[in-house]
Order: sequence, then C-alpha cells, then structure tokens
Amino acid sequence: MKLFKINETKCTRCNICAKECPTQVIEAASKDNLPSPICDADKSCIDCGHCVVVCPTGAFELATMDPADCAVIQKELLPGDANVGEMLKSRRSVRRFADKPVSHEILADLLDVSTYSPTGSNKQQVHWTVFEKSKEVKNLSSLVIDWIKSLAGKIPDEATAKRMGQIASSWDNGRDSILHGAPHLIVVHGQADLPSIMADCIISLTYMELYAFSKGLGTCWAGYLNAAANAYGPLVDALNLPEGHKFFGAIMIGYPKYSYNLIPKRKSCNVQWH
Repeated sequence: MKLFKINETKCTRCNICAKECPTQVIEAASKDNLPSPICDADKSCIDCGHCVVVCPTGAFELATMDPADCAVIQKELLPGDANVGEMLKSRRSVRRFADKPVSHEILADLLDVSTYSPTGSNKQQVHWTVFEKSKEVKNLSSLVIDWIKSLAGKIPDEATAKRMGQIASSWDNGRDSILHGAPHLIVVHGQADLPSIMADCIISLTYMELYAFSKGLGTCWAGYLNAAANAYGPLVDALNLPEGHKFFGAIMIGYPKYSYNLIPKRKSCNVQWH
C-alpha cells in the first residue's frame, strides 16, 4: 500500500487533508483527480494522522492508520473553559499520601493518555519507568539522601548547604523529604541525543500529572531526585534506564491524605506585550 489511499465515493475534493498536512506531502485534488502524495512523500510524512482525522467524510486512509481504528471524539465529554481553568488552578503538589496504593490498571491508564501528548515531529519517543512498589520508592529516596550526604562541605551556597543538611537530618529522624513516602513513582526518560526529547518528556509528564488530578490522585514533581538522577552513580544504577537514555523527570503519585478547599494566591503574570 502506498502512503495513503482515498475512498473515491466518499471524497468531496474539499482538500482539507492537503491544507492541514504539516509537512505538505499531499497534492490537492483537482476536478479530475483525487488528492495524491507528492514525490517521496513517505520520506517526509510524520504519521501524525491529521489527514485521517480531519477528513469530514472518512475518505482518507493512511498506510499506518485506518479511520475505522480511530476513536470518534465525544464532544459532549469535553469540559468547558471554566471547568478546565478551575482544574488547573485547583491542582496542588501533594506531599502527604494516604495509605492506599493506586491500582495497576489506573497507572496503565495514566500512561496511555500520556501517549497523546505532543512530541516533536510526532516522534513519540518518550519512555517510562514505573516503580509500583513503595519499598522501591523508599530505596530511591535513600539513594538521594546518600547523594546529599556525599555533598557535605562541597556546596558553596550557604543556604543550599543548610537546606540539604536539614533534609539529611530529617531522613535520619524518620522523615522522608525526598519522595515523601509516596506509594509509586513514575519516571520519564528518552534517548539523550534526540532533538526535542527533553521538551517531549516534560510535556508528557505534565499531561500525566493533570490527568492524574482529574482522577482524584495526588502528584508531586520529584525535584531532589531529578537533581541526582543523572549525576549519582548508585541512583543511576537503581533507575536502570536503557543504554543511552537520560532521566528527564519524575512524579510521585498516590491518593492524597488531605483535601484542599481554597486556591492560593499567585503573583501577577510576568508578561511583555508587543
């Protein structure tokens, strides 16, 4: 099968497929011809599927994507702007988790929805590692603590050094200020030398975090883990990422122990208008 085919009886020659194509590999239809691929179109096509899903009659089929396999958008389920705005302002970083694990099925659902996040040139080269067991999450916290202790006397900034010392002391006194006793941790990573991979990973993780909030889950970005993940050998080994991959972020995840009732104030937006 060539790059795509057109159902002649369904095609109205509206040329929306050609107008929508981000890489312009579709030759617009004429009175006598259907839309057709340009020369070497398969080398430039990014397989985004816009041509398939924008066709108003379902006439367009990519070699890799049959319109019959694409879910119909249920527009009645889409939230209005007020709902989305309220959700985004209500999301909090959760650092106190209930003693209740998140099911494997829900974690898998979070990953599935995250695959729909935008990626550079639709490469979809974001990878995930999920630490489902709380004891494994706690072990990662302990390794970050080891890294912090290894920096003792080496941090030039006095405030940072003091903060790191407090975190290590808290750990020794039974409090986890690294991953906060989260039952699960989800790590995002990818091939380090790929263009846009850092942005792709962070956007995908953000998709996941927001979807998790909509399902009643609590999340928090693992900042201290992020600082140590690509620098501290024992932690690198424990994360066990594929060869050539780089850690780009992680979120703790679980059911929140407490609920929030107000939206805290924020600074005014820093913006320049031109």
